[in-house]
Amino acid sequence: MFEHYNYSVADRFLRYVQVDTQSDPASLKYPSTEKQKNLSGILVNELRALGITDAELDEYGYVYATIPSNSQKKIPVICFCAHVDTSPDCSGNGVKPVIHRNYDGGDIVLPDDQTQIITTNDHPYLKEKKGDDIITASGTTLLGADDKAGVAVIMDMAQYLATHPEVKHGTIKILFTPDEEIGRGVDKVNLEKLGADFAYTLDAGELGSFEDETFSADSFTVTFSGVSAHPGYAKDKLVNAIKVAAAFVEGLPKNGLSPEKTYGREGFVHPVNISGISEQVVVQFIVRDFNTTKLGEYELLLQQHVDETIKKFPGATATVQVKEQYRNMKEVLNDHPLVSEFAIEAIKRAGIEPKPGSARGGTDGSRLSFMGLPCPNIFTGEMAFHGRHEYVSIQDMEKSVQAIVHLARLWEERG
Repeated sequence: MFEHYNYSVADRFLRYVQVDTQSDPASLKYPSTEKQKNLSGILVNELRALGITDAELDEYGYVYATIPSNSQKKIPVICFCAHVDTSPDCSGNGVKPVIHRNYDGGDIVLPDDQTQIITTNDHPYLKEKKGDDIITASGTTLLGADDKAGVAVIMDMAQYLATHPEVKHGTIKILFTPDEEIGRGVDKVNLEKLGADFAYTLDAGELGSFEDETFSADSFTVTFSGVSAHPGYAKDKLVNAIKVAAAFVEGLPKNGLSPEKTYGREGFVHPVNISGISEQVVVQFIVRDFNTTKLGEYELLLQQHVDETIKKFPGATATVQVKEQYRNMKEVLNDHPLVSEFAIEAIKRAGIEPKPGSARGGTDGSRLSFMGLPCPNIFTGEMAFHGRHEYVSIQDMEKSVQAIVHLARLWEERG
């Protein structure tokens, strides 16, 4: 089926990562950065060149497109989704992708900063990729495989179906979103315009991985207020909010309940930002667990720790704000078992051993699922997200293309 297909996924990926699409959590605009639309506009033009006439970019940075059904059957409409933005954690400006052909299985030294070495010790999955063609950045930026690998996979799927009309499928929707990396990826999505029944994000890592479960997530923000006074005349008057906040952070669990000490299905609380002056300091947390009810338990522990800290600094006060961010998609997908079953079968048809798993994070699919669009996550090969050591195997991306083409066929077969 794919023996003589000339894949476009690698060429597309190499072009896409050179477009700076970093999102900005401090921005109040939507999308948070206009430059995300630069790539989205390219995608619209390429989709139209494939004959997808309704491809459009809206004011919020979303790309919507439809591959019409070529089947006589009545089939649920499925959507493939990926995000165009890259993480604010590492520069995405001036990305220079490097292809390591027929990778030899050893450590990879990045050419523009040779102190940046992707080691097989730190990245054991690399050992499995010996003989593959590996793409990295040059050492001064992230690569952008998260999630431009997913974008490129979906675009190559669209090319495959456009050039292989004998492959039967139902109506397929394509959705490219902005601002996923800052938690706003579906804030302005128009599900009525999209018109899909089920969806799949292309935003998972290792070959064969399939995720139909994510963390549930809240934000927890505590504001410590002290008492301001001139430092020269502050005796018995000044209550320094910086010291209050420092004592609070110092007292957090060190041997558990934190990202650096948890794995698998263990949850955590994690301070992600601290800012302020002696009069007032804000400490922001993310709270994560696969079991949604545990979020409340962790937040109660944090609240108790706030109260205990305040007692040590007479005159200090604190306020707490908790906001829901997203919920475990499994709670929705349990009611739609075929969505996961078909994905796993499609991965098998691509000649890959499926690796069902749980994402220690969230995707656009987490929120889409609770907005009425059940949406698990499929592999692209993207690895070592959000940093200079990010990499992806071209062969993994090509297998991802195969998997979602088989998935489109499978929905038509079972229609």
